[in-house]
Amino acid sequence: MPFTTTEPPFRFRRGTRPLLISMPHAGTHLPPPLAARLTEEARQVPDTDWHLERLYDFADELGASVLVATHSRYVIDLNRPPDGASLYPGQSVTGLCPVDTFDDTPLYAAGDVPGEAEIAERRAAIWEPYHRQLAEELARIKARHGIAALWDAHSIRSVLPRFFEGRLPDLNLGTAQGASCDPALGQALLAIAKEAQGFTGVLNGRFTGGYITRHHGQPAQNVHAVQLEMTQCSYMQEALPFDYLPEVAARVQPHVRRMVEAVLGFVEGRSAA
Repeated sequence: MPFTTTEPPFRFRRGTRPLLISMPHAGTHLPPPLAARLTEEARQVPDTDWHLERLYDFADELGASVLVATHSRYVIDLNRPPDGASLYPGQSVTGLCPVDTFDDTPLYAAGDVPGEAEIAERRAAIWEPYHRQLAEELARIKARHGIAALWDAHSIRSVLPRFFEGRLPDLNLGTAQGASCDPALGQALLAIAKEAQGFTGVLNGRFTGGYITRHHGQPAQNVHAVQLEMTQCSYMQEALPFDYLPEVAARVQPHVRRMVEAVLGFVEGRSAA
């Protein structure tokens, strides 16, 4: 079935400092013809990285550029390689155009999953423009400042047996095992996460960074990329209606801001050196 959408692939705000915050899984839009093919559960888009723009509402104040996906990851996953290769070989993962939920239930009510032609159309309509904007903004930042940082913002339910045992740590930093940013930056961020009272943190644990972090993080070329995968219970309801909980979020938001500020401090320090 041909893929069409009237929604732009992203929202973008340009900042003034050498940081781009990317939110590739914050989108909720499902084009109506696609939504009609999905199950009732899938139309609720439960695997969304909910409310990240609100959690990161300090981004504009810090002068960061912000790139936010509009479409649900059920349309196409912007944090997967364009060829759909697994990011974690041997482990359960969802694909470039997912066919199941995080709970391993089918997305498509009649089983009419997208074929190669439809996947190619979705990639051209949404994945490619998002990554083009991401790459162009990082290049612009680097040209202006001599260095650029990318913060890839994510969130996930704290308990998901399909992907990990037990409960996930709250603040999961990923630097592609140290390859996507200067190792000193990764350690500085881990120290902040460890100091966050009431929260747990880890560096390169279950989540080491997806395609965006791994592909765009080039520290030897002065582009430093970090992914933060947060537990949703740190700031919101993890079940329907997926409400933002301001009093809960207020406890974790200062720690997230400290980490983002540390990234800015790191790259601006290098820029001035």
